[in-house]
Amino acid sequence: MTDTSAHLDTAQHILTELGFPRTQQNERSALCLLALLNLTPEKNWNQAENPLMGITPIMDWAREQYGKAYAPNTRETLRRQTMHQFVAAGLALYNPDQPDRPVNSPRAVYQIEPVALTLLQTYGSDAWLTELANYLAGRQTLAAQYARTRQQQLIPVQIAPGQEILLSPGPHSELIRAIIEDFAPRFAPGSMLVYVGDTGKKWGYFNRALLAELGVTIDAHGKMPDVILHDPGRNWLLLVESVTSHGPVDGKRHAELSSLFASSSAGLVYVTAFPNRAILGRYLTEIAWETEVWVADAPSHLIHFDGERFLGPYTDSEEP
Repeated sequence: MTDTSAHLDTAQHILTELGFPRTQQNERSALCLLALLNLTPEKNWNQAENPLMGITPIMDWAREQYGKAYAPNTRETLRRQTMHQFVAAGLALYNPDQPDRPVNSPRAVYQIEPVALTLLQTYGSDAWLTELANYLAGRQTLAAQYARTRQQQLIPVQIAPGQEILLSPGPHSELIRAIIEDFAPRFAPGSMLVYVGDTGKKWGYFNRALLAELGVTIDAHGKMPDVILHDPGRNWLLLVESVTSHGPVDGKRHAELSSLFASSSAGLVYVTAFPNRAILGRYLTEIAWETEVWVADAPSHLIHFDGERFLGPYTDSEEP
């Protein structure tokens, strides 16, 4: 029977040598490293490879090769507590095959950085200590280089004159930018941005104080819309969902948002934004009545789903 402990112990030792914090000097991170190297128990370190691997394939590989079974709900732990640090340190690359792949894409993959692969292939040889010293001397520069590359891929969104935020790359963020830069000036001129979600982090931008002034306090578990705008002239709170693959304001979502913002002193306006009419067509039967639809490729038009009011809030007595 193949001894699976040797490579695990070695991988943890290597992570220590590479300067990773104690929270990454564990079996979980060691297995992730071995998976990214496709270093099965019977292979030597000079046989390490650098395949593209997503989180689920890494978990499957750990189970099949080292008998370590991870529950499906540990995906985020692997991603946030190991892979994020690997990428930040320059040990692994994120989506090297498609750098602009959306952060929340199920096709997201990782790969051992080529220089790191060359180093790890020398483990156990006379060259290891020399190559490790050379690698550590240049790693800070390498990590900074990849950080700059990731920064360049972010999507800038102007939220006020002279003020912008950066969102994770992908179609979802592109549509959010269109909502802020094209929809808001046309249909809510003079409005103030309250909130912007980001696929890479829950709060892309949040003016919590302004929302509190309107009587709404959101806890960390509140399922926010993608964009919130406040129109002070009409005292409207526009709740906008950005839909590129799922999530229009259907009946269920309408009820969720109504409950979440029930204490608002501003009238609530529900908007679903789509990048184009082709995607809109997939969801026509799901969109809730008494809501608005905006399509980015026809930015000067707005579609109102029934009701006596066009782009405006309804009181409880008026809603169906």
